Amino acid sequence: MRNYNLGFISDDVIYEHVKATVKSYRREINLAQFNSNIIDPIKLTFDAKVYGKSLRETIEDECLRQIDKSNTNKIGYFHQNLFKYAGNGWNVPVAGFDVENHERHIFVEMKNKHNTMNSASSQRTYMKMQAKLLDDDQATCYLVEVISSKSKDEPWRVSLDGRSRTHRNIRRMSMDKFYALVFGDSLAFYKLCMVLPQIIEDVIAEDATLAVSNTVYDELVEIHSDILLSIYLLAFSMYEGFKSVEG
Repeated sequence: MRNYNLGFISDDVIYEHVKATVKSYRREINLAQFNSNIIDPIKLTFDAKVYGKSLRETIEDECLRQIDKSNTNKIGYFHQNLFKYAGNGWNVPVAGFDVENHERHIFVEMKNKHNTMNSASSQRTYMKMQAKLLDDDQATCYLVEVISSKSKDEPWRVSLDGRSRTHRNIRRMSMDKFYALVFGDSLAFYKLCMVLPQIIEDVIAEDATLAVSNTVYDELVEIHSDILLSIYLLAFSMYEGFKSVEG
């Protein structure tokens, strides 16, 4: 393990947290999984030709797209659960808000992108925060956005019952500002982003089983030596003309 020198979190802790995230990732795909919803061979044909890629590259892209769909929540795990190592009263409860600090009366809901909440979701989250202020008149509630439109810490303005509402203790905050609030280092999030590729590389280098396993192309070759025809047979094996094709 290298020295990551983050300062606000130890090398061992960030390494193990990244490792847990990598382990939770979906990393394997075979032909049965690839075709579980029946792949559209016509679209794959267009994709390969329009984007000037080989069929192998196009198939691998589709494999990664399918794998990626199940991994988005894993990144949410990475962001949220890192704060359970912060100490100083910070915790990640099983229920309630995503991150809490009862000593400082801080309650946080965390979202990946600033534009992923629809109006109904925003209103529900805002009313949850209003309720917390009624229960704890010292509370400050934050909507923390991992990917925000800008670096910010500002009152959150929403529309409730057709009226614009704000409260100084219900706020929107970008992730860099939240790291600064938690760790007391305005560059903490930047430092993590800069060293994260190294940590992931170290984790995968330590354990070869954490690398991606993709057998789809090899299994397609077993169906037919002509890969394009093999893809068509996945969907059209009982169609006229395809029924008589031999591998």
